[in-house]
Amino acid sequence: MPKHLISGLNYLAAIKLRKEGYLQKEIAETLGMDRSTVSHYINGRNISWDSIEIAETITKLCPKDFLKVTHALTKDSEKTRVIIKTIMEDKFNPIVKDGCIGCGLCVDTCLMKAVELNNLKAQIDSEWCCGCQMCESSCPTASIEILEVRENPRFSEPQK
Repeated sequence: MPKHLISGLNYLAAIKLRKEGYLQKEIAETLGMDRSTVSHYINGRNISWDSIEIAETITKLCPKDFLKVTHALTKDSEKTRVIIKTIMEDKFNPIVKDGCIGCGLCVDTCLMKAVELNNLKAQIDSEWCCGCQMCESSCPTASIEILEVRENPRFSEPQK
């Protein structure tokens, strides 16, 4: 069953990339799969709709759970990063406060590899931050804050 769920996540990612104008070859390269599989996804052939339904449910989990479940299924950090970044529409604004001591726990914790140390201070790449807040909870000085950007597509009304 895990392979079917990974296929469901790959399907969702492939369809999203196609809607963004990617060619089949580019989708295959981005997701690390062969072009015939991408063709099957795009044309709706040999697809387990139950797996896609479960994959859609996984994408609606909180960011931390979406990340951890995807990583548990793929057992591949780079594949996880690509799937999360491709599918997730929410955006986050990570803030590192002056209290950062440069211990590196946040770097070690981040499955998305969005955190790095520069001049003994954490820096978080908002393009790769998925909002899981694992770096925030691992910070011994509470110097990291992950804010959700209010223009997230999943909100139908402006947030107050």
